Amino acid sequence: MAEPLPVVLIVEDDLQMQRFLRTALTQHRYRPVEALTAREAFVQQAGHHPDVILLDLGLPDGDGTDVARRIRAEARTPIIVLSARGQEGDKVTALDAGADDYLTKPFGIEELLARLRVALRHAARPEGTDAEPVVEFGVIRVDLDKRDVRRAGEPVHLTPTEYRVLSTLARHPGRVMTHRQLLQEVWGPYAGDQTHSLRVHMTQLRHKLEKDPARPRHLTTEIGVGYRLQVD
Repeated sequence: MAEPLPVVLIVEDDLQMQRFLRTALTQHRYRPVEALTAREAFVQQAGHHPDVILLDLGLPDGDGTDVARRIRAEARTPIIVLSARGQEGDKVTALDAGADDYLTKPFGIEELLARLRVALRHAARPEGTDAEPVVEFGVIRVDLDKRDVRRAGEPVHLTPTEYRVLSTLARHPGRVMTHRQLLQEVWGPYAGDQTHSLRVHMTQLRHKLEKDPARPRHLTTEIGVGYRLQVD
């Protein structure tokens, strides 16, 4: 018996963009379900229990951030925000409200498929379980259980704060983490504005882990939003 196709709920009021997404997803063995409004999104979410949600922020009857917040309060379904350029503040708000990732319009099909794979991989992890104990990218190996970081087999010395930043990203490989999310994980809920300190520690991590720190391949910046650990 054939395995059922992953269901992707497309919440998008732009008919041209919706058509593009429908065609691309169908061609790559996903089953698209569509909603033009926030109200339809809630109906389709309840009726189809999608595996992933693609969510436009600008909907005719509501704000996509409110949709993300309401869905996240009820379900663990991964939410990938679809956002126009220049809306970094909206992206951050949506991510902090419970969205898992975002795509900036216009985007390519390969980027979309990559984000879907990451979302499905995270969703497949049972609730309450830890991340994969070993995360590898390039020549770097991070053993989260042993708190051990190696570069081409050689141990890398990290300060406690550097390790907390890296391990937070490593627990969510491929996903964007906002500045606020990282600050709360690393410095605690009452961290205050430590954005400059976070930037300094990211710079130090890149010098220790990246082949070319000035052009990082793995510890990447999401401008105006946060950081992402790109795995191979």
